[in-house]
Amino acid sequence: MSKVAKLSLRASLGVALLAASVSAASAFNTDRAAWLNYLQEQRKAQMTARGTAPAVTGPGASGAVQTERVQTERVLPRGVLPARAIPQNAIVQPAPQGAAVATRTAAQTRPITRQIDPQFLPAEVPYSGKYKAGTIVIDTEDKYLYLVGSNGMAQRYGVGVGRPGFQWAGSHRISMKREWPGWTPPPQMRKRQPELPAYMEGGPENPLGARALYLGSTLYRIHGSNAPWTIGHEVSSGCIRMRNEDVIKLYDQVGVGTQVVVLR
Repeated sequence: MSKVAKLSLRASLGVALLAASVSAASAFNTDRAAWLNYLQEQRKAQMTARGTAPAVTGPGASGAVQTERVQTERVLPRGVLPARAIPQNAIVQPAPQGAAVATRTAAQTRPITRQIDPQFLPAEVPYSGKYKAGTIVIDTEDKYLYLVGSNGMAQRYGVGVGRPGFQWAGSHRISMKREWPGWTPPPQMRKRQPELPAYMEGGPENPLGARALYLGSTLYRIHGSNAPWTIGHEVSSGCIRMRNEDVIKLYDQVGVGTQVVVLR
């Protein structure tokens, strides 16, 4: 190859390399501009979704905040796929603070246990009243029965008393004692509650409970109960009710003729 031909070939190669460099630089600048434009549009889209689109100032803008709709037909940089819109109902939001929790099913909830209030359990307490030892004093206001002792103390029991309209006060003596008594609802009670039986045998289901102390010739009694959670409340038709274990103990402590004073 002649010297002139070699020089011509070198010149052609230089021109080709220069053209390739210029083309690569141009492509790089084009991709860079596309990337910057893509990132800027992504940021605008995020701010628009949050309701915080950037403010547009300049002539005609009047300082107002304007939002721009994202162009779906824009040219993306090479290698970037268009993002898919996420359905609004597909986004799971955390529950706000203070939101009500789901209701528990019957199988998840524990049954309510009906128990006597601890303040109505038996206790030995100081007593300075005017009644002599051996007297039963019933305070219907505070729902306590006191068996007065001889040493300035008294045995105190919680009781259930007459509901409004069935409360009374007075002094009687125990006229009779019965274990697991039968129950004959009086006519007045059966008139109010026709579903009551004419007579019920004594036993655990009997509302008079394990023991009964009858007061004089009245219809009132101090008796046990098959509903101990009612102790401490105004629930009866005038009788004084106790827990079965408490009335059994009281039954053994007193006899026929014991004075019973009911206070209001």
